[in-house]
Amino acid sequence: MQKLIDEAIKPYEGEKGSLIPILQSIQEKCGYISEDAFSVIAQRLKMSEHEIYGVATFYTQFRFTRPADHLIKVCLGTACHVKGNSLNLNNIVNMIGIKEGEVTSDYRLGLETVHCLGACALAPLATIDEEYYGNLSPRKLEKILSKYTKGKAGIKDEESKKKKD
Repeated sequence: MQKLIDEAIKPYEGEKGSLIPILQSIQEKCGYISEDAFSVIAQRLKMSEHEIYGVATFYTQFRFTRPADHLIKVCLGTACHVKGNSLNLNNIVNMIGIKEGEVTSDYRLGLETVHCLGACALAPLATIDEEYYGNLSPRKLEKILSKYTKGKAGIKDEESKKKKD
């Protein structure tokens, strides 16, 4: 990770006002901004870690914990709510063993709720890695999630098979 942090900082070294682009670059390369990153940035920009943390936490775009490999977003907007998506949310919680806002211990799956995914005609729906799954039923949901929860390789193996074909 140290190498990625150095690569993210190098193009901006010595530039005034470079903190936000550096933070963005680190997050893009690493997936989040670690405590180590704060320390390296502080040394390189001659700022305190507290100053950097203060700036970083002001903006909601920055993450400070490792994100999941696959993010499940469950819509709880009006159309999805009326069509029972809260039951689907409960089923997901039971199937993958985490609550909203959490990540599985192996970082494979994360779970969030949103107020609208902008596809109300498909209600009830959820996304996984920005792929939309509509008209969800418990059976359909179980089939979709099985791609992400079976074995250690899961969906990545299926994607690599497609690329080879």
